[in-house]
Amino acid sequence: MKEKIFEYYANSIASQFNISLEEMFTQTKKSHIVDARQLLYFLCIERPIKISYLQSFLEYHGYIVTHSTIDYGYKQSKKLIESDPDFKKMILDIQKRLKTSLNDN
Repeated sequence: MKEKIFEYYANSIASQFNISLEEMFTQTKKSHIVDARQLLYFLCIERPIKISYLQSFLEYHGYIVTHSTIDYGYKQSKKLIESDPDFKKMILDIQKRLKTSLNDN
């Protein structure tokens, strides 16, 4: 169940940022891709999905990341969401669509 939620979030974020999953899970520091990954961390941790599970799901996609990197990214995305109403709306919309999707199944 948690992996399906992770995949839903990953695909939703990638779509919002107009990037592929392959791009999102590359070792790049391009700001829009970093923002996308960090927002993915935020959504997953808020769900809640344990960081160890999150690391496993990311590793499946070829992206190796430390616990501290995920924690830092979560905190950065939280600041971004609090300061930018567009990001906040995007996150709320993704969460709402997931809830609707889960209720339909």
